[in-house]
Amino acid sequence: MDLFELARTGDTALLAAIDEGHDARAVNDSGDSLVMLAAYHGHEELVRALIARGADVNRANDKRLVPLAGALFKGHDGIVTALVDAGADPQAPSVLQAAQMLGRTPPG
Repeated sequence: MDLFELARTGDTALLAAIDEGHDARAVNDSGDSLVMLAAYHGHEELVRALIARGADVNRANDKRLVPLAGALFKGHDGIVTALVDAGADPQAPSVLQAAQMLGRTPPG
């Protein structure tokens, strides 16, 4: 079972795997976390469930992008709200860069 593919596709089997002992803070070889992939691909309910299971909302990948930057860039406003509510840093450099590029005010 590829946990990262489950996060990309929004498959809730990911939650069962975490509940059975897989780490909600797992990262792939690019440094992408499960919550980063779910956030970037627009899976709001999965993002909220990963947060509830301890996902790190401020974990940057190897490109120094955080989940909030990915959600902001893709226009997933519900996910932006969920991440900010969970403590995501709206002042993270990649968030500020995404907001500036898109002509938007940083969230929070």
